[in-house]
Amino acid sequence: MARPYVCTAMAALLLLGVAAVSTSKGLKGKEHQRASRIPSQFSQEERVTMKETLKGAIQIPTVSFNPGEFNRTALAEFGEYMYKVFRTSFIQHEVVGEYSHLFTIQGSDPRLLPYMLVSHIDVVPAPDQGWEVPPFSGLERDGFIYGRGTLDNKNAAMAILQALELLLIRNYIPRRSFYIALGHDEEVSGAGGAQKISALLQARGVQLTFIVDEGGFILDDLIPSIKKPFAMVSVSEKGALNLMLQVNMTPGHSAAPPKETSIGILAAAVSRLEQTPMPNMFGSGPLAMTLQQLASEFPFPTNIVMNNLWLFGPFVSRSLERSPLTNAVVRTTTAVTVFHAGVKDNVIPPVAQATVNFRIHPAQTCQEVLKLAKNIVADDRVQFHVLDAFDPLPVSPSDDQALGYQLIRQTLQSVFPEVNIIVPGICIGITDSRYYSNLTTGIYRFNPIYLQPQDLHSFHGINEKISVQGYETQVKFMFEFLQNADADQKPVPHLHEL
Repeated sequence: MARPYVCTAMAALLLLGVAAVSTSKGLKGKEHQRASRIPSQFSQEERVTMKETLKGAIQIPTVSFNPGEFNRTALAEFGEYMYKVFRTSFIQHEVVGEYSHLFTIQGSDPRLLPYMLVSHIDVVPAPDQGWEVPPFSGLERDGFIYGRGTLDNKNAAMAILQALELLLIRNYIPRRSFYIALGHDEEVSGAGGAQKISALLQARGVQLTFIVDEGGFILDDLIPSIKKPFAMVSVSEKGALNLMLQVNMTPGHSAAPPKETSIGILAAAVSRLEQTPMPNMFGSGPLAMTLQQLASEFPFPTNIVMNNLWLFGPFVSRSLERSPLTNAVVRTTTAVTVFHAGVKDNVIPPVAQATVNFRIHPAQTCQEVLKLAKNIVADDRVQFHVLDAFDPLPVSPSDDQALGYQLIRQTLQSVFPEVNIIVPGICIGITDSRYYSNLTTGIYRFNPIYLQPQDLHSFHGINEKISVQGYETQVKFMFEFLQNADADQKPVPHLHEL
């Protein structure tokens, strides 16, 4: 996932200190859970095995470089490694697209619609420069395990399988069937892994009640005005549009140049796109839903502002544009990422090309953004070529009838009792979950780990690490989540304590 911290979707939270306490009474039907619930208590030997198993996973450099270009030897080795350390979990296992993995766990009650847990096993490259330890060493230092993938996203893949393994050796039999999908190329598109898994499940007629993927976190000390941690569960993610802008001209000698060259024309077009941002969509999409839910929970004087957006909306909207991160939540962003032109210092270039990446706000579509971009450039000499595009995902429900969201909330409050603030958000990165929207309307992005300011730059950066305690707690979360998912869905009214 491209810098997962962008999936926190903090928007107004970062600037205004937005937060609210979710006091939903949650799901009924606990009497329908397993009569003998298995406690999430692990022996010292099991805790040592947990961290050593994660270290072993980190030591396998499953690097994705470009679409179709990845470390195939490492990916094959990783599959063998999973079978070696999680043999009990390989009840029904399939390899999809050569290196991705699909696990099917049959439940005892066919009346319950299945769900799926999603993660990925590939990582981005990690040059040695700047790291305190080699990036694929999996070394433990001062209570932390270092290495590429400790946060993005081998920790999640391994925690899911570790929790399942621990349950199965305790003779756990789930009531609700579920799948585990581990993609091998999420970092470079997901087309060879998640997309093929989705097609396979669709061909089998599988429908899911919900999906949980990477994306949200427990945020700690990220907002100065919020003194306690809060959890953000992403209920949507942005779309993307990659455009190539191209200008063609007759080549010539630089001694007698035309008034404008292909480079000059294209540079002006790109500049107009940068200087004319897409419309501010404040008031639309998941952010509006979040603020509406939380307005009464803001500290003074923000609560006054948020309870009167009819008056203060324009002020809040403009304020959110000041930070790149909050700006990314209120609008479709524009980023010029590639520029190619010129062949020699005394030759007028015949062609100039630039690639522009738009991250599409959930309230817009790719076609709308393409039309806006053409209107902004307003130059017929500039050709527009769509390289790839996909619209934002629909916003998944987060009310009391949303089983996946409520199960995350329920498990959070059990495993992290200190976290009583839970809010929906938007993921401004791109995950594998976009390929599964044909299987369910409930897609939730959440990693049950703490994220602090100093962690933000380690995603796709240097010194990526996870605390041993944090990983153990992540395994505990999944251990309890799998059991909580056996509950029937019997929602009760959502209550707010005012």
